[in-house]
Amino acid sequence: MTTPPVPAPPSWPIQKAVYARLTGDPQLADLLAGGVHDYTPEDTPYPFVVVGEAIDTPDNRHGGYGWQTVLTLHTWTRAEGNRQAFAIGARLTALLDHQPLTLPGYHHLVTRYEYGQILTDPEPPGDIRHLVLRYRLVTEQPT
Repeated sequence: MTTPPVPAPPSWPIQKAVYARLTGDPQLADLLAGGVHDYTPEDTPYPFVVVGEAIDTPDNRHGGYGWQTVLTLHTWTRAEGNRQAFAIGARLTALLDHQPLTLPGYHHLVTRYEYGQILTDPEPPGDIRHLVLRYRLVTEQPT
């Protein structure tokens, strides 16, 4: 009898794979003066993207472990209006939505775009736009 794998949330492998995908795309790099981060230094120039929070929920089946992970990306700009944030968001979604990812230790089944919301910083001078994007990733651990 074999021992089943220990159920382990895939957040870290997902974050590494998404970060590699985003930082490896020249088209996205052309849109971002400040790059892609999971920690943002104080002097980072706008616009930039932050690979943010992840929520892991078990999605098990008989005889196996699965996960649904909701990953949030944050786009920050200082452009007038929302156009720049939406252009960056469109590129992020093109890179992730229904695109395969290699996740060591997991089978990646699908990534789905869930929603985007743009916010304007109300503090004077009110010139910061924050686009919040959320993606749901469905994975399984090999048996």
